[in-house]
Amino acid sequence: MINGKTLRDAILSGANNISNQRTRVDELNVFPVPDGDTGTNMSMTIGAATQELAALPDSCTVGEASKVAASAMLRGARGNSGVITSLLFRGFSKALQGKQNAEAADLAKALQMGVEAAYKAVMKPTEGTILTVTRLAAEAAVASTATEVPALWAEVMTAGQAALEDTPNLLPVLKKAGVVDAGGQGILLVFAGMQQVFEGRGMVQGEEVAPKPKLNSDAAGKGVFTDDLMKVEDIKNGYCTQFLVHKNPDASIAKLRAFLESNGDSVVVIEDDDVANCHVHTADPGVMLSEAIKYGYLTNFKIENMHEQFLARQKQGKGLEKQAAAEERSAGEEFVYAAVDPERPYGFVAVAAGEGLRAVFNDLGVDAVVSGGQTMNPATEDILAAIQSVPAQTVLVLPNNKNIIMAAEQAQKLADRKVLVLPTRTVPQGMTAMLNFDPEASAEDNAVNMMAAADKVATGLVTYAARDSEFDGKPIKKGEIMALENGKIVATGSDITKMTYRLARSMKKKDTQFITVISGCDVSEEDAQRTTELVKTKCGGNLEVSHINGGQPVYYYMISVE
Repeated sequence: MINGKTLRDAILSGANNISNQRTRVDELNVFPVPDGDTGTNMSMTIGAATQELAALPDSCTVGEASKVAASAMLRGARGNSGVITSLLFRGFSKALQGKQNAEAADLAKALQMGVEAAYKAVMKPTEGTILTVTRLAAEAAVASTATEVPALWAEVMTAGQAALEDTPNLLPVLKKAGVVDAGGQGILLVFAGMQQVFEGRGMVQGEEVAPKPKLNSDAAGKGVFTDDLMKVEDIKNGYCTQFLVHKNPDASIAKLRAFLESNGDSVVVIEDDDVANCHVHTADPGVMLSEAIKYGYLTNFKIENMHEQFLARQKQGKGLEKQAAAEERSAGEEFVYAAVDPERPYGFVAVAAGEGLRAVFNDLGVDAVVSGGQTMNPATEDILAAIQSVPAQTVLVLPNNKNIIMAAEQAQKLADRKVLVLPTRTVPQGMTAMLNFDPEASAEDNAVNMMAAADKVATGLVTYAARDSEFDGKPIKKGEIMALENGKIVATGSDITKMTYRLARSMKKKDTQFITVISGCDVSEEDAQRTTELVKTKCGGNLEVSHINGGQPVYYYMISVE
């Protein structure tokens, strides 16, 4: 039997283990495109619970430890692998609810419930993935006759490892790439960290891991100093105040939100069954905390003096300040909660990276653009905050990436207004979906019609190989330019411009009418215009070829073909 302290430490140990080895998991990505973030997504998801878990006393129960972990992971889930991880621990929370201690049979049931929740969340479960690994591990746990937790968990690890090693036999693409499933490897690293605590060998300690040179969402919600002419005295509400409210029974967080809005600005409140995550800019943090404590006990306080931050940034020089401001703008914006306006039937949220793409979606009528994409999957709470900032009766969400759809669907369940998630898998699909919105149609009809239009869009991508690999039996060298059509590598080469117009030409069909060339942040305006002209020339016919400066990272060009 284990107590709450043991379970708490086991989850923290699992979080440290996946964090320490997240780069190794990232590198298991099947294709050499620079988007292998499974390890990072899983690490950030379970890492979202570490601060709250560490704050729990040693006297906590297994029910309390699992509840805190599940709640935090749900809000912090990133990417499909992260969402599935959060759902697995949600199973722990449900199975261990109200329990002081847990026996081996309780943990077996917890795994089983987590796997059931994960399978239900995936519309078309694919075997040979994290789902298979956890399902077979859970089945072994349920069938086990072990009465002690260490013995049970040893069987879980044995079954899970066997399932992981078999994933290439279930997914030919894994076998061809010579790797096992990244998500399956990631969850076994979490379980291995937990096993170390269950066996009394202490926690896996966290290590410093060099960050990947890529966009991330750490600056989201912190873009305060973006005006070159801003003065320190312009900051009226100078304290960025954040805290968690562990709600009392029948507590009305709506009233607390109203109080925060009337005494501060930049208010964001994310609420689930038991906890409300509050953020406000205020002149008096004490007033906010004194009011908030009426609704439950408070933890995870964070108060930052924005006057000091501003002055420190000024000392760094204007060049650095502009660079930091640009990075913050590209990483996202702060979304302020807005009550539903009964006069406004529809609103929109989209996910995209790049100032140009943000502007395009805004022009198309999108209210809130969440910064994110292939190398930066926003968390569930990021998408939820954007949804809650749109004062519409129904909010339509366009994830624009297949790895963000599940996080959007989790945010849908937490929102206080009607939300429809359109499963757009690419940015061009999202654009076309918006162009086909009909304000006179019902929300459901719009969802169907917008996706029907989006599904007719072909998407081409021009990027680089993140590592040595092979394509169609031929070696691909790190740094080589790759062309992808609807997610599949179709060609490699060394000339970005040539790869782009050749890709567009190969994607063109007899009934193609429009081609849109979307240039990224690493492409000059001159090169983008030259490439667009070559696409016009090489594709020929009466096609309408246009160019958008998207400013997206990772992809030199995106190509939309309709």
